[in-house]
Amino acid sequence: MEDPRDKWPFGGRAAELDLIREALRGDRRGIVVSGPAGAGRSRLAAESVAGLPHAWVTGTRGTAPLRFAAFAHLLPGAAADSLSRAVAALSPVRVLVVDDAHLLDDASAALVHHLVAYRRARVLLTTTDGVPAPDAVLALRRQHMLSHLTAGPLPAAEMGQILAGVLGDHVESLTARRLRRVTEGNLWLLRELVAATLETGGLRRVNGVWRWRGPVPMTGRLRDLVGAAMGEVDDSEREALELVAFCEPVDATAPGAPVAPLERLEAKGLVVTDGDLLVRLAHPLLGPAVRAGVGRLRALRLSRTAPPHADLSAELAAQCAELTALGHSGDVTRVVSGVGERLTEEDEGWDEPGMADFCARRAWMARLRGELREAVAWSSEGLRRFHLHGPCLAELACAAAQSGDLLTAEDALNLWPQDSPGVLTPPASFLTARAWLLAARGEQDAAVASALAAARSSRSGGRLPDELSALHDVVRIGAPGLVADRLRRLARTLPGHLAPLLADHAAALAAADGPALDRVAGRLAELGLLLHAAEAASHAAKAHHDARPADASIAYAATLAQACQGARTPALLGLATPRLTPRQRQIAGLAAAGLTNREIAQRLGLSIRTVANQLCRAYENLGSSDRTALGQLISLASG
Repeated sequence: MEDPRDKWPFGGRAAELDLIREALRGDRRGIVVSGPAGAGRSRLAAESVAGLPHAWVTGTRGTAPLRFAAFAHLLPGAAADSLSRAVAALSPVRVLVVDDAHLLDDASAALVHHLVAYRRARVLLTTTDGVPAPDAVLALRRQHMLSHLTAGPLPAAEMGQILAGVLGDHVESLTARRLRRVTEGNLWLLRELVAATLETGGLRRVNGVWRWRGPVPMTGRLRDLVGAAMGEVDDSEREALELVAFCEPVDATAPGAPVAPLERLEAKGLVVTDGDLLVRLAHPLLGPAVRAGVGRLRALRLSRTAPPHADLSAELAAQCAELTALGHSGDVTRVVSGVGERLTEEDEGWDEPGMADFCARRAWMARLRGELREAVAWSSEGLRRFHLHGPCLAELACAAAQSGDLLTAEDALNLWPQDSPGVLTPPASFLTARAWLLAARGEQDAAVASALAAARSSRSGGRLPDELSALHDVVRIGAPGLVADRLRRLARTLPGHLAPLLADHAAALAAADGPALDRVAGRLAELGLLLHAAEAASHAAKAHHDARPADASIAYAATLAQACQGARTPALLGLATPRLTPRQRQIAGLAAAGLTNREIAQRLGLSIRTVANQLCRAYENLGSSDRTALGQLISLASG
């Protein structure tokens, strides 16, 4: 792969671009863009004036003592002798960009102030937060001559989109969040960290998803960036910093604590202290950088002074219970990271038997949220640690089947342990996974039967929330009338809002009540159940008798489905291929999943000629002529 630093795209700043461009129009004087170092202010400024005639100057620390140093390339000869001559020389400039204006020399700062005050040019300034600036620059904001915009770190979602553009494929949310947390949104650090993790193999593509596992690789370039941000520290401060790096948090009130050096480190912004006077590093990359510079013997001595590890097994069990309760409540809008995510990120906890269970729960949570690629990634992580873990195999099969990846789903179910002692019938999770695989194959009756069997298994085990989910699978697969009454009874038994909502879905679908299905879709989306909501909206589109509400439901379903990472469930597939017969839709779905005509014929009990004829008709109805385009045409979520 090419060095990702060479093709870093611009993105995630649409609103800021609009504000800056608006400030450079008409009779406005311009704008100041401030933000932390590495937030991408210079790139934002460059994108804002792209295609616009402008002049560009940059303040630099080394030339600050020189008169008009920043404008040297724009002020020939005697123009730099006085402010009035400099102003005259810049008269053709209509838009001026001043990057790192806090580093301007006093004469250059006075020139910028004059240009703004007398409307000689529209000016775009960038400054770094917390860094002293010339008074003439500060006055532009203080006197309200220029508007102001703070360019903060990019959110994780936007950063994930940029990373996908750099790496050429989806980046799992755990990795995107970790990259943002470790770099605190600093794009300089992010570029170097991505390059370092690629170089060391920690960042790898697995099943079409980029994921980062293992410790932070501290390369020379990354250490230089962290060291520059850290600045100068004396020997006592470095010793205190090393202590915090190995023993975080450090109790500043403990006997022998290096209080004075810690105070100086706090003043320099290198450590932070909470209300209990516990000291932690101020930046996530400080720890790896400091530890990388410590010799082995000193690292061993410092490690021995670290506090004892928590009971990971108990913490994992508690987090699994929390995820289970969250999923059963139906509100999955926010999932808080815990010890399981940390151990996954660091590639640790291999001796913790609860890690595979945690990965299965986390995959289930991602699937509920419609994050199917995330569900595949989490279940694959569990299988990487325990390759025959039943719940992870079931979650992998479910997510793959709901994505239209039949081969992965089949492989996962074929690996299911068949010789477990005392098990006479498959567990509910296996039956649920098989139901979705059968539904993906177009075998609706068999899929419904398997989902009903999962519901019976859950009910016999006293797991009513799992029964509720299995019964709703029957609704999603397309047989609401079989389970509507039982769902209504569960709605009167189970606490919370989820059971009544799923019962309403079944009743509205059985009655073909379009407005009611629209309401269900909206409520499901509010709970974060985006794939369920997309399916309910697609059901509403088919139930509406008038074109206008049907079109609105289709648009809503498409919007929701696009957030579901390639979902191809029966409801969405049917909505995307309204001109196909059920048989054509079934054959087209199998063809899009990669099966040959012969394999489709064997699976459905048809002749190869019949399969070929049905596919030709499907191609004609969809306006396609080959299998490659077929998968994109039948998926609302593609592209």
